[in-house]
Amino acid sequence: MVAGIVVGAVPGLSVTMATALLVSLTYAWDTEPALAMMLGIYAGGVYGGSRSAVLINIPGTPSAVATGFDGYAIAQRGEAGMAIGVSTVQSFIGGVLGLVALVIAGPRISEFALKFAPRDYFLLVAMGLSLVSRLGARSMPRALVAAAGGVLVGLIGMDPVTGEGRFTFGVPLLIGGVHFIAVLIGLFGLSEVFYQLGKIGRGRVAQIQVPEVGRILPSWAFVLRFLPLSLRTSVIGVMVGALPGTGGEIAALLAYDHAKRTVRKPTRPFGQGAVEGIVAPETANNAAIGGALIPMLTLGIPGDAVTAVLIGALFIHGLRPGPLLMVEMPNLFWFIVGSYALANVFLLIFGLMAVRPFVKLVNVNKKILMPMIGLISVVGTYAIQNNVYDVFWMIGFGVLGYFMKLGDYPVGPMVLGVILGPLADINFRRAVISVHGSLPAFVAEIVRNPISLVLALLLLSAFVRLPGGETMNRLRRMLRLGKREET
Repeated sequence: MVAGIVVGAVPGLSVTMATALLVSLTYAWDTEPALAMMLGIYAGGVYGGSRSAVLINIPGTPSAVATGFDGYAIAQRGEAGMAIGVSTVQSFIGGVLGLVALVIAGPRISEFALKFAPRDYFLLVAMGLSLVSRLGARSMPRALVAAAGGVLVGLIGMDPVTGEGRFTFGVPLLIGGVHFIAVLIGLFGLSEVFYQLGKIGRGRVAQIQVPEVGRILPSWAFVLRFLPLSLRTSVIGVMVGALPGTGGEIAALLAYDHAKRTVRKPTRPFGQGAVEGIVAPETANNAAIGGALIPMLTLGIPGDAVTAVLIGALFIHGLRPGPLLMVEMPNLFWFIVGSYALANVFLLIFGLMAVRPFVKLVNVNKKILMPMIGLISVVGTYAIQNNVYDVFWMIGFGVLGYFMKLGDYPVGPMVLGVILGPLADINFRRAVISVHGSLPAFVAEIVRNPISLVLALLLLSAFVRLPGGETMNRLRRMLRLGKREET
């Protein structure tokens, strides 16, 4: 568990990579302790990503991107202890609710997720992309430009359908594409280093003094205040996690979007330190773990990259995950449930115990802290694939992110485009291919299928009705305001 938290907190050290390494290290172990170790790394890593997102605005894992939107702003107000305490408790709540879903609703959710067609995945990802309308509320045109740039970056590389190079311009190094972790670290991490060092050079930065952390564990009244939101976003996390090939990052982004649309009186405006901006993504991405385990154990289908590695581990130990696993080896299923339950308990204990050492990072002089963050960014990026070109990409996007900050262009929509753009592309093309390239037939399939129709209506609602009960007139006003800003 502790190792998982550390792996998740260090940008570039992915949970998938750590779990894959454990498969080889635990090959000679008995099945039960090997699975318990990997589940601890899984749960701790997903939670650990919020630490660096809150403290230094570098998400340790993709699922912590949404946490940094408000968590970092809270830390900058000198309330880093509170932010980490909230993220820990909410991660525990999300993990427990994901565990309950695994135990009670596992088979039913798996059957429902299996009904999703490529068009449904496309609509689900499009809902995630609709977050641009909220991540760039200050200037919609700038947010759309950033998101479009992110989508283009995400499409660089080999076409997954035809196998041909796409946006490679004849450069062989671009065939493998641009790793989104390099983009994420560059835009969120190195760009912040450049920005803060620039302020230091101009003498415009003051050392942040964090007061005594005080109470870390939120009161019961504080937890109960956000419990309705926690329950709703946990359901989102479980449902998204149960969809093969999605993962905690999509669950967290959709949960953050849900919070922005449903919470009418947040503690602070979203993006400026709203506690709800931590509650929603942290419950969702941890609940998604339980959701991802459902199709893995009941159908033998991985819910995300980590469960794909876990399936490989089960095969290595002579087991075949699928419908017969729960019938032939019910003890193993309940052992996994128990191990995941213990992982959540220790997540809460170790997460709260280690708050003060992590908070001290904020008090470090920025002349020392920023170069350290830059070094961690380089090492973490290189560790992704042991490829120096990933470091070059990270530096390039760090420079781009720096100029985006100077020009008041939001980096969140660009990261969103890089992550979700390829998913939208492949699922849309699969859906169109399934109807022989006919767009009218594609639309007809959406109308005829209840799941597709509900997702399409939810997607339309993201544009027809924005937060506060406003209609498309609000969107038009924002576009006109953006045009005036440009002039």
